[in-house]
Amino acid sequence: MNDGLIGATDGLARCFWPGEHADYIAYHDDEWGRPVGDDIRLYEKICLEGFQSGLSWLTILRKRENFRAGFAGFDFRKVATFDEGDVQRLLADAGIVRHRGKIESTINNARRAVELVEEVGSLAAFIWSFEPKPADRPTRFDRDTLMQITQSSASTALSKALKKRGWSFVGPTTMYAFMQSVGIVNDHLDGCHSRTACEHARAAFQRP
Repeated sequence: MNDGLIGATDGLARCFWPGEHADYIAYHDDEWGRPVGDDIRLYEKICLEGFQSGLSWLTILRKRENFRAGFAGFDFRKVATFDEGDVQRLLADAGIVRHRGKIESTINNARRAVELVEEVGSLAAFIWSFEPKPADRPTRFDRDTLMQITQSSASTALSKALKKRGWSFVGPTTMYAFMQSVGIVNDHLDGCHSRTACEHARAAFQRP
């Protein structure tokens, strides 16, 4: 199909990137681009996007349940209490990405998340305040457009605001991928069956 869309045996047109992987297709159809307002899930996605750096998202997706088990379901109040013993436990866990810097970053970011909630009330309220205005978004979404957007003024602003508060592994490119995944922007391609569904979900979503 044209413009970066692929067809499937179910007759639905989709973005090119899930390929033929059933788990990736399910993620594309049911999660990516759907608005998220739950603080724990937002923290989880920020951390997993950090772990994804240098790897494929499919690798992280297939390890996600192991990450959840290792990091207390990404309850950041619990992760904030992790110590060096937990770091060693996680470094020995073959089910996750065993990268000391990223593990320590996840613990650090949990502590910063607790502080941020105390500051503004919720992660969701803070993160969604960086949602770009429609006028700042492309008017057409084809493969070429999507491939050219690796970061934005909004993701740069979010990155700077988090770094100022001591967060790590939250660069502008990582934050743009995060914004895509939690529905702060809808980057499904024109003609993808999920694009309209995500627009409807975003319209119905109550911003915090």
